[in-house]
Amino acid sequence: MITTLDGSVQAASFALQTTPAATRLAETGLAVSLTEFAWLEQLVETATGPVGLVIVFVYSFLIAFALPGVSEVVLLAPLELGLSDSLRLTVVIVVSALGKAAGSVLAFHLGQEAKEAGPIVRFLRNSRFDVIGWSERRSVEVARRYGYAGLAAALSIPFFPDTISIYAFAVLEEDYWKFALATFAGSVGRLLVTLGLAGVGLATFGG
Repeated sequence: MITTLDGSVQAASFALQTTPAATRLAETGLAVSLTEFAWLEQLVETATGPVGLVIVFVYSFLIAFALPGVSEVVLLAPLELGLSDSLRLTVVIVVSALGKAAGSVLAFHLGQEAKEAGPIVRFLRNSRFDVIGWSERRSVEVARRYGYAGLAAALSIPFFPDTISIYAFAVLEEDYWKFALATFAGSVGRLLVTLGLAGVGLATFGG
């Protein structure tokens, strides 16, 4: 099991290193200008030590309510804490999920206060891609049908901006704790799905 997980970690690292976040979004037709946040992604990709854990947490926190980016980049954080690949991955996933859950609470508060998307989402709404319109329609539909389980499922989709789903759900739900737990579960699921897909890709094309 550990060997398989280590292989998935290496596969995910390769996939993420060879496909920058902005490129992945562009390929799905959901690209926005992320160049101004490139330095932050680079900081995550080189994060080491206990400070590296703080960087992963802060990045994930910001992804939840402010940055129109993706969270998979945290899988590249080397940390260098003397841990095996599988244990490093576990720590990164848990810290990232905690950061995103905390950020989702702030997004939830903003959504409850204004019942209107935050500045980043308004920027996305006005962008040339109809990201918000598409996401809101799908997210509202999923939220009404599946509730918090739907939020967790939506956040488990790799390489889709978390901010969009979180804000779309924030204006519909009312329980802070359930919202945070759903975000935590979705964040963990998202990174595990990413590793699973990377492992399948490596087994299929890695020869």
